[in-house]
Amino acid sequence: MSEEKKPDAVVYDAESGTYNAALLPYASGVGAPKITTPDITSWKQNNINKVNHEMKSQFDQLKAQYDSMLKKYEDNQLVYGAKFSFEPIVGETYHLYEGKEGPFLSVISPQECRWDHLGTYRLSSEKLWEEIK
Repeated sequence: MSEEKKPDAVVYDAESGTYNAALLPYASGVGAPKITTPDITSWKQNNINKVNHEMKSQFDQLKAQYDSMLKKYEDNQLVYGAKFSFEPIVGETYHLYEGKEGPFLSVISPQECRWDHLGTYRLSSEKLWEEIK
């Protein structure tokens, strides 16, 4: 026995033998509006720009932290590598000078001497040398 062919405008499910137009998640009538996908190109572009900006901002923050940490490392290498014959006190200010035999640390300020001043440093409680500008 052959099934009767239904017109294209009629939504008929041959497997279940029912008309299922009311069950479809989209309009199925001839007069129904055209189904189109929205153009999300501008939405994507705006969000790509926002994400790129956020990632660049985070990268710049990380780079600044890295540069700061590298500067602290180099300062500590320089000061701990300098010659000094006293035990520095935490929180006190010391001056680094260039001498004939390399850098040396002193309590004498640059205004009181004529040595080549390399920088002024303070010893923190973590035993890190911090440059004072």
